[in-house]
Amino acid sequence: MTRRRIGYRWHLRQLMAAHDMWKTPDLAPLLKDRGISLSPAQIYRLVAEEPERLSLRTLAALCDIFDCTPNDLIEPYVEAAPRKEAVGNAKVVELNAQLRPRRARIIDDEQ
Repeated sequence: MTRRRIGYRWHLRQLMAAHDMWKTPDLAPLLKDRGISLSPAQIYRLVAEEPERLSLRTLAALCDIFDCTPNDLIEPYVEAAPRKEAVGNAKVVELNAQLRPRRARIIDDEQ
């Protein structure tokens, strides 16, 4: 069974630009009006990076601010799976049966 890796693109910066918002601090009062209190660093990371975790209240507030849906903010996609080498192409190394490790013996020095 092949595992699918899901990625996403975060479009908050593009939505802000479409609404003539060019600085991250411009978003703070709009979020605060909707009951979302984030520090300036948190707002910067929300705009400049793809968030790993996002509360639904914050997502709903962003959708209200920009009059959009979550689909406008988040674009999911399936990542290309890395190709695996076929087992038949692997090199086989013959091991010499004479070169086996020997069990260590502990000898008491006082005997």
